[in-house]
Amino acid sequence: MLGTLAAEQRLAVEKRLPEDPQLQDAVWAWEARLQPYTAMTDPVSPSVNLWQRIERSLDAQESRITPPSAIPSARKESAKEGLWSGLWRNLTLWRGVSFASILAAIGLASMLAFGPNSQPAPRYMVVLMTPQHTQAGWVIQASSARQISLIPVGTFEVPPGKALEFWTKADDWSGPVSLGLVKPGQTRQLSLDDLPPLEDNQLFELTLEDAAGSPLDRPTGPIQFIGRAVEL
Repeated sequence: MLGTLAAEQRLAVEKRLPEDPQLQDAVWAWEARLQPYTAMTDPVSPSVNLWQRIERSLDAQESRITPPSAIPSARKESAKEGLWSGLWRNLTLWRGVSFASILAAIGLASMLAFGPNSQPAPRYMVVLMTPQHTQAGWVIQASSARQISLIPVGTFEVPPGKALEFWTKADDWSGPVSLGLVKPGQTRQLSLDDLPPLEDNQLFELTLEDAAGSPLDRPTGPIQFIGRAVEL
């Protein structure tokens, strides 16, 4: 859960989830769609203080369930192990933490590129990642269906004599359309006035082409970064 529901609504969803196949399909579909964005952030080891806080919370939870004097020592240790096991198995918690980190990274990239108050909230978001989903290179933001911002969030070196070319394609287009050459580390504002309005699930990619760009009206080099638009 991302914390977007009120407490009562969240509990109602959690209660329905085990017995509602349509709800399960919707949850898993969104998790599959958003999961690639977790590669934008590097894993961070929790601090010693955090583990101590978690342990104190578990002790407090255990004491609320059963008075300490009523639990033999061996049973207390078993109960604590069960609580730890449940915490580690709670994939929803860790997915939520991971996605929160992603949103923070995207927000930071936006502030670095534009300043905190200079741009309206984006309507669409794209994270361009390596095909193996191991590294994010750029974020695309769009506050309208006609204007996009390409923001670097990683580093990439272009081999001599080569260039990165930016492409897009909606699901019903006959082929991709070039949006021009891109320099690593460069933020760009691009107009889509000559194209149909930006839509959900629209494909964007960066391919490695000759220095002058692709000689054809389609990509000829390998894909370096790729992603699809998500409507916010």
